[in-house]
Amino acid sequence: MLVIMKLNASSGSIDRVQDEIVKLGYTPKPIFGEARTVVGVLGLKPLRGKQHLESLPEVADVLEISTPYKLASREWHPKETIVNVGGTSIGGDMVSIIAGPCSIESYEQLKTVGEAVKADGGHFLRGGAFKPRTSPYAFQGMGVEGLKILKQVGEEVGLPTVTEVTDTENLDITAQHTDMLQIGTRNMQNFTLIKAAARTQKPIFLKRGMSATVKETILAAEYILNEGNENLVLCERGIRTYVDHTRNTLDVSAIPAFQRLTHLPVVVDPSHAAGKRSKVLPLSLAGIAAGAQGVMVEVHPNPEVALSDGPQQLVPADFKELVDRIRLVAEAVGKTVN
Repeated sequence: MLVIMKLNASSGSIDRVQDEIVKLGYTPKPIFGEARTVVGVLGLKPLRGKQHLESLPEVADVLEISTPYKLASREWHPKETIVNVGGTSIGGDMVSIIAGPCSIESYEQLKTVGEAVKADGGHFLRGGAFKPRTSPYAFQGMGVEGLKILKQVGEEVGLPTVTEVTDTENLDITAQHTDMLQIGTRNMQNFTLIKAAARTQKPIFLKRGMSATVKETILAAEYILNEGNENLVLCERGIRTYVDHTRNTLDVSAIPAFQRLTHLPVVVDPSHAAGKRSKVLPLSLAGIAAGAQGVMVEVHPNPEVALSDGPQQLVPADFKELVDRIRLVAEAVGKTVN
């Protein structure tokens, strides 16, 4: 439920309403606007006490939220969320560009990519240190040493960093070395991990599961918001379908769906959707045209010898063209690239 306070309600009256909500056995969560405050009511169904709350003199109205997710919904939070990551924002009318190699392979490799991403207009540096791979024989990442390289290069080139956290065992060390924690497609419904990651209060980059619906993705986001972490970005990275001309199918229609149903920023990952370098640019442009507030792409100085996902990684020259083309499409749909 949402308890809508009267215009310019005093802090004392807001506190009294929250006390009544607690007496009913629920948790109040105030949302302060310029002239009006709304108090959300969190708790297990069935919700009760609506008539009692409506009768309070400080209350203008009480609304029931129809969606199974509360904190992520636009009913609860009509204004768009803008997430701050290391001093750089994601969301609103801005288009953010996150780029870097699939896997961190060496200091020299990441420094080369980081300098190119910075020079050509990227806003965030990504790189995998722990790599959950389909095959146990594939490169699993550099681990903690990779995290140290990511942190060092990010500071040297002046870009906030993003990396994937794969389990609770490496959560603390990962959080110490990055500005934003990525929850990958395989872990979207690993609720133990995502709740623990949320409690670090680091910004979270939540990727849609490869077989997850829009609703299931938003409910995963609800777990993070329910831990008190509102610095959350959703990512459409492609889903598993019957097609074989791409690695996954980029669900462009999910972008406006997420934005209609939630207040959270949405970023598109065309690299994992396409699996092929030639398709990364057109899918990036399609995502921005559909309203995405950012792209995440993979860049490698020599993809032919990459230790993971070489065929989908751009070379720096391709990345520069990508940024230039994104600027044009962003402008056409009323957005700007920082």
